[in-house]
Amino acid sequence: MLELNKSGTDRPEAGRLPVQGAGPDALPAGDSPSPEAAAERVPLRPYLIVGAILCGLYFLYSYLQYSRFGSPSWDLGIFEQEVRAYAGLRAPIVDIKGPGYLILGDHFSPIVALLAPLYWLWPSAASLLFAQAAFFALGAVIVGRTTQQLLGGRSGLCVTVAYGLSWGIQEAVKSDFHEIAFAVPLLALVCRALLLKRWTAALLWSLPLVLVKEDLGATVAVVGFLLFVYGRRLQGALLAAYGVAAFVVTLMVLIPAASSAGTYDYWQKIDKNGEQDVSMLDSLLGVLNSATKIEMLVFLIGITGFMALRSPLTLLIVPTLGWRLLSQDSNHWGMVWHYSAILMPVLFLAMADGVRRSRGSHRPWLASYAKVAVPVAAAIAVAMTQHLPLRDLLRPESYRTDARTEAAREALKAIPAGARVETDITLMAHLTSDRTVYWIGGAPGTAPDIVALNLDFGWSQPIEDPVAYAQQLHPEARYRLKHRGGSFVVMERTTPEPAEIPGVRGD
Repeated sequence: MLELNKSGTDRPEAGRLPVQGAGPDALPAGDSPSPEAAAERVPLRPYLIVGAILCGLYFLYSYLQYSRFGSPSWDLGIFEQEVRAYAGLRAPIVDIKGPGYLILGDHFSPIVALLAPLYWLWPSAASLLFAQAAFFALGAVIVGRTTQQLLGGRSGLCVTVAYGLSWGIQEAVKSDFHEIAFAVPLLALVCRALLLKRWTAALLWSLPLVLVKEDLGATVAVVGFLLFVYGRRLQGALLAAYGVAAFVVTLMVLIPAASSAGTYDYWQKIDKNGEQDVSMLDSLLGVLNSATKIEMLVFLIGITGFMALRSPLTLLIVPTLGWRLLSQDSNHWGMVWHYSAILMPVLFLAMADGVRRSRGSHRPWLASYAKVAVPVAAAIAVAMTQHLPLRDLLRPESYRTDARTEAAREALKAIPAGARVETDITLMAHLTSDRTVYWIGGAPGTAPDIVALNLDFGWSQPIEDPVAYAQQLHPEARYRLKHRGGSFVVMERTTPEPAEIPGVRGD
């Protein structure tokens, strides 16, 4: 269904003739205005207003989750440690992954350093959540306004809503901050430039994608391929070569050089299933061996009313989908987590392109469907929101402070600033701004000043004696109970004597 060399506006509809007496650049009657002409007439303000509303919704949700100690993973703490290091003009050491762990040996995302100025002003994990909300909302502004330029009418605002409420964006908001937040507006700008035939802009907006995450070099190569197909052969070939080179060098040279293991750890997500080796052939044959994978693919295209299939822009989702479907990790397959967020701007702009191409189709049913595809996509997004994270903003309990939250806050007060703390996910992102934080069980031999636990965290075995557990983790030290409230316990080290930290005392 992809049509690489047809815009859908290069011929009059059946039964129509071009306007008589018009100049050589006139459009056929009944066709949409050209993107170049429309681009100058579409106001920005309505999209900025909707974008601001979306930004507020995204940040409100993520901040409420953060303030209620509901982080779903350790990632927010990891990224705050990384940004805090950049803000201090230091190497991005992330002790949560292991004492002295250089995060560039895990994922290659140096673009995260751009958040350092924001962190200087607001040294908190909440600043990262706000930045992500702003990036996602910026993507909505770009996607919506570009759609308006392509299709006219109220289509732009409809697509802004459809994108803004899409499951890929909402699940990413729920998953706390991730580096892919940078890629969302960048990919929106790349797709916008391709659709408006601004070839140099498409090339330039593609370049920084390789600094967002190590796999995006492959996506950049696909942008180069599209430029090549659209007739910009030199630019396309150079960009494709750049993308492939960045992909290979990052995975084979840069990450191994920064990794203590000397390799890229995530290869094993493809070639290992637990402890069992998996051949590449088995991985390829198993691409669609799960109902979860098929469901994800259906919902990816379905949210666009399947119109994205009419656009070559859809090729840009292939690299990301490729590694996800090849992965043996089921977290990569479904509709949860943040992995689908970068696909949303591509798919919704592909939908706009697909609608544009279909309006002049010689198939009457397709031309008719193109007229309603955009409101259909908006209706799908609104309907799905009933089962997605932002629905929680309508629940009164989301704004209440419960006993668990109060207990967590009291536990935080018992942990002095500057302490070295070993903890689980619950308190982690609330400690990383002014303490050195380790993952529980991930820092042997360090004898941290504080061990803080949520006994309801979901341990494989219940922790009956927290002090004994802390000493089991660090037999070189002795700990005593400092605070207990609700399910939270805080143990302080007594020997060897703690460092001179206010609130941490020895015997």
